[in-house]
Amino acid sequence: MSENVFVLVPPSEGKAEGGALATKAGVFDALLASERKKVVGALRSALAKSSKAELEKILKVRGELFDRAVVSSKALCAGKPLLLPANQRYTGVVWGHLDPVSLSGAQRKRLLVPSGLYGVTTGEDLVGDYRLKMDVALSPLGNVGQFWKEPLTTALMSKLRNKTVINLLPKEHEAVIDFDQLSTVATVVHVVFVSGDGSGAAGHDAKAVKGILARQLLVDGMSNIEKFAWQGWKIKRRGDGFVVIAPKAKK
Repeated sequence: MSENVFVLVPPSEGKAEGGALATKAGVFDALLASERKKVVGALRSALAKSSKAELEKILKVRGELFDRAVVSSKALCAGKPLLLPANQRYTGVVWGHLDPVSLSGAQRKRLLVPSGLYGVTTGEDLVGDYRLKMDVALSPLGNVGQFWKEPLTTALMSKLRNKTVINLLPKEHEAVIDFDQLSTVATVVHVVFVSGDGSGAAGHDAKAVKGILARQLLVDGMSNIEKFAWQGWKIKRRGDGFVVIAPKAKK
């Protein structure tokens, strides 16, 4: 049944601006409140003490986007962020092809999104306009991804018992979840995306096909996964998981 299938997808660096002051509780808010407070505190300290060059490294952005990131980060740290549902905030290629706005709210709640700021949210939860990647070092927490790994995994385990979890994450976000632990309470299915020669697939189409597949999984569950195809991309079973293979480049 599709209602038991949850899909892990990455956030996007591209984010819509704006939003509203809101207080609607998210699925993981209570579970991760303490850790989120620590991340916001560390970010607040960095904003107060760091030079512009240091902040550019922390936020991983420059120019006009840097100015926007500083403004939004200060609003977050002041407890007054403008919020949008994650499915409206994230605007990257994966999310564009996933087309979450046309899904139901229940389906969007089965989208699971690791986040440097929030740990993890669903596609329906409210998020700010933030810039904080998992591979950033933030004093005194250290590496943000490593900081999140234990509480994030515990939070997922509490919500996903006896569910099926499809992992469509890139390595950066995959590394912040202990899948061995998660597998003790849920069925975890890993999906990798490769080029025609078997190497890792990257680029626009690799992100696009990930969004298309995520959408199909939310709508149909696992029932039709082995029939999946999109613009020459095809899926094959590999062990306990699947591999999505790009069409071979034309000579």
